[in-house]
This record gives sequence, C-alpha cells and structure tokens, in this order.
Amino acid sequence: MDVLVFQLYGPMASWGLPAVGENRFSSDHPSRSALVGLLAAALGIRREEAQNQAALGRSVRLAVRQLTPGRLIRDFHTVQVPKRDKKARYATRKDELEGPSDRLNTIISRRDYRCDGLWVVGVTITEQSQWSLEDLKSALRAPRFTLYLGRKSCPLAAPLAPVVVQTDGLKEALCTDFPLFDEGQRRWLAVEGVSDYFWEIEAVDMEPQETRYPEDDVLSRDRWQFRQRAEYHARIKEV
Repeated sequence: MDVLVFQLYGPMASWGLPAVGENRFSSDHPSRSALVGLLAAALGIRREEAQNQAALGRSVRLAVRQLTPGRLIRDFHTVQVPKRDKKARYATRKDELEGPSDRLNTIISRRDYRCDGLWVVGVTITEQSQWSLEDLKSALRAPRFTLYLGRKSCPLAAPLAPVVVQTDGLKEALCTDFPLFDEGQRRWLAVEGVSDYFWEIEAVDMEPQETRYPEDDVLSRDRWQFRQRAEYHARIKEV
C-alpha cells in the first residue's frame, strides 16, 4: 500500500472535542477535522469553499501514531456573552455583541492544550480522489496557507517532512523515520515505550483493541456541523 506519512510536533496543540458551555476540551491526538483542515490549508482550499472541502474529506483516509500525547495544560480567557434573554435569537457572534454594553456579561472560558505532543500521520486516498499522494506531499512541503496544530496560536515546531512510502501494512508505514525524530528519539519520547495507534484505514498488520465513534467528520465548516465516524484504536508496546 502507498501511504503519505508526515510528523506533527509543537510546543502546544489543541485537537478540538465537542464544546459544552465555556469549556473547550482537547483530544489527546489529532482529530479528523483538524487533519483534513491542515491538508486543505496546504492545498490552498479556503474554509468557505464547501464543495472542495467536502471533496477533500471524501478523498482521504487517515491514521495516527501517537508517540506521546504531551502534557495537558489549561488556559483561561475572558469572553463577553449577552445576558439571558429567551426571546433573543443570534445568527452570528457579531449579533451577540451588538447593542449597549450593559447587556453583556463576562465569563471565563477554559481552553485545553497538549504541550510537547508528537504524532505521526498516515494518509491514503480513495478511488474518487482528485488529488494524488504526490500532490498532497508537495502541498505539505510548500503550503499555500499557514499551518498550525488545531488553533492559530499553536504553530508547528518541526518540519512535517512528508514522504510517500510503500509498505505491506499501516503500522510499518507509521514507523517511518524522520530527519528530526529518528526511531530512537521517538521511542524515548514515547510514554514507557508505548505508542497509541488510531486509524480508519484497513490495517492488515494491527488488530483494534477498541472502536471509538468521535464526532469529528466535517459536514459543514460554514455551519460548524460534524458527524460521527468509526475510529479504531490499539496501544502497542514498541520493541
């Protein structure tokens, strides 16, 4: 199988989970929406280009090897919100903030980040894809838009070093060496020599230990709508 493989590392990352109230949690590994968004940014596909965004989502299948999720840290922000009014309907954030200032309250927003996490991402393409793996590799090497790890405040701190590999299995592809983090360094960064694997691609060399159903498959970026998908997980002791 042909797999596009690249690494993600940064001092801070945030992989969004469904938000409830003022809390903004982060998953321990990159979500599907974040990875598709990163590929879209590299290709120069804008958020409002719904047709191209949807086409890219249908074109790729993703896998992640998590060497370390990083340390969880929490940041606090103050956010203005309108006072409770059952009759009020707001279509946009701008609508919420319009009007006299005394109709606004200030709340604390809590936002989670992963500090010093390291992940290896694998990408395969479907038969209907209008992009080849070489197209995606070239885009990641010279991205059209700035890439970041979930939020704009989380820049990359190491080269993506994308490479297309031909392997017999998915796990083999995700164990590819990279210029900055060779296998020995990545094993040292791993938690007790253990890696977590998450995938939606057929993996002949791994058996899932559990199946999860995250709500991170984008339906509409304009309306911020997502749907569930099946994600397989295994924790494997590295030799």
